[in-house]
Amino acid sequence: MIVLIVDGYNMIGDWPELQGLKDYRLEEARNRLIEMLAEYQAYTGYRVIIVFDAYGVKGTEKKGTKHRVEVIFTKENETADERIEKLVNEVKNVKTKVYVATSDFTEQWTIFSKGALRKSARELLLDVREIENDIQNDVKTHQVLQPKSKIPLSEDVLKAFEKWRRGGE
Repeated sequence: MIVLIVDGYNMIGDWPELQGLKDYRLEEARNRLIEMLAEYQAYTGYRVIIVFDAYGVKGTEKKGTKHRVEVIFTKENETADERIEKLVNEVKNVKTKVYVATSDFTEQWTIFSKGALRKSARELLLDVREIENDIQNDVKTHQVLQPKSKIPLSEDVLKAFEKWRRGGE
């Protein structure tokens, strides 16, 4: 099994599409990151965990799953780096290869010493874009090979079917 643990705010700060959103629409940037990594997860089959830093925010850790991507907001006074290191220890075993996506150089060395592999924000973005291109090519090929439906479907119905296919909410 392959597990990808992602430092969420690190990706938001580095990915051009998300950088512009972070100052004014942070929740939208988080949701867009989750959507992008949900596509990645669906295509690769990897277990994807995104960790968002809640350092300085009162409260307990919040966990959830959105589009088959695990999302964790750290507890009060816990950094994303600390939570990521704990996650590496929890999921790392003989049968599991763990990647951590962060551009934080110190964190890269720390997780590497724990047996995880690193992936920079730029590398992950390139992987995500390559998968988006592969998906588009697969869809085009499928549309050419697939016989057209004899029942005309409206755009709304097609969108609903696509949402169901993705396990959407």
